[in-house]
Amino acid sequence: MTELELKNIMEICNKATPSPWTSYIEGRDFDSGSNFIMTGEEEKRDYDIEFISIKPEDQDFIAMARNVIPLLVDEIIKLKRDQ
Repeated sequence: MTELELKNIMEICNKATPSPWTSYIEGRDFDSGSNFIMTGEEEKRDYDIEFISIKPEDQDFIAMARNVIPLLVDEIIKLKRDQ
């Protein structure tokens, strides 16, 4: 990946609601309500993401991606510097 591509990924991440994002699936994580992703730290929570229809695995992936992509980009940058 180019430096510009990595910067673009981080720009998108930085514009999104800060992590952590936590996926909650009805029937797996609680008994009633709707599937949603809880976004941000509890004291700074402005937005949660509710889904009408989504595979639980896709929802888990979206939440995980927000939490992990910045770490992966940082690791790629570090490894490129060490070359």
